[in-house]
Amino acid sequence: MTQDIYLTGITTTGTPHIGNYVGAIRPCIAASKDAANKNYYFLADYHALAKNDDPDKISQSTLEIAAAWLALGMDTNNAVFYRQSDIPEIPELTWILTSMTAKGLMNRAHSYKAAVQANSEGGNKDADKGITMALYSYPILMAADILMFKATKVPVGRDQKQHVEMARDIAQRFNHHFGDVLVLPEPVIDKDTAVLAGLDGRKMSKSYNNTIPLFAAEKSFRKRIMKIKTNSLEPGEPKDTQDSTLFDIYKAFATPEETAEVEKLYAEGIAWGEMKQRLFEYLNDHIKPARDEYDRLMADPAIVEAELLKGAARAREVSAPYLEQIRSAIGIRKLG
Repeated sequence: MTQDIYLTGITTTGTPHIGNYVGAIRPCIAASKDAANKNYYFLADYHALAKNDDPDKISQSTLEIAAAWLALGMDTNNAVFYRQSDIPEIPELTWILTSMTAKGLMNRAHSYKAAVQANSEGGNKDADKGITMALYSYPILMAADILMFKATKVPVGRDQKQHVEMARDIAQRFNHHFGDVLVLPEPVIDKDTAVLAGLDGRKMSKSYNNTIPLFAAEKSFRKRIMKIKTNSLEPGEPKDTQDSTLFDIYKAFATPEETAEVEKLYAEGIAWGEMKQRLFEYLNDHIKPARDEYDRLMADPAIVEAELLKGAARAREVSAPYLEQIRSAIGIRKLG
């Protein structure tokens, strides 16, 4: 039986929050310990250039995200954990794939169409105003990320499924011209992935500024939890767990038995202030050991850098010879 190869990218924009943890980080950490499959995890710092023009923020985010994954138990001996920009074969493959990619395919990318629509709704006569080639070509770089390591499975949210399908389309076109060289990936969408609401009840997102940073200091962490929006029901009035941000966050971390206990407290009319304090104490106890390790890594970035370089060396054991095979297939070969 052929071993599946899983690949996941993390864009280096912003600080990891508890929504990132339950939705992506926690399942990936568990998968990194599974020797049955090959797992690649990378920091997508080139992708960040399409979204962020602040060099210091990209650098800081790279450190924060890498430190978070390591602090939470990423098994870097089993999984390959690397920084996209440390793999020179990726941008080279991106250009090779660009030469095979139809402009019409890129015109259909959701991110590009959304930017064009925003321009139209904003009254701009130029539909492409402010749209960079980095944003437009984003799916080609993502295809290179995936195809470079022969990934067979790519865990993504529903909003990213199109990018994996585009990678398949590009790979099929390449293989049609140059032979069976590239491996066709499949998107893997976990319908059970928890999506947490933020402080204001909307989806927790950096763009809404409604997040709870995963490794905020205790005082700041508690302050954010106390800001979570609730309804006006008084203490003693029974409360519904449906559409309760406090309950949903608690449930994402707690055992079924602990969740059932809080459901009972809701039915008995627990006060919102008491529930917020309970949530803070539970999450803080859960996160504290990893927070201590995170703080240690943030204070000594050289440890994080060494781990990423170790991962890059392992990744390039695959990418360097594979790119030579791809170059040969397209006619870029040594002449003697």
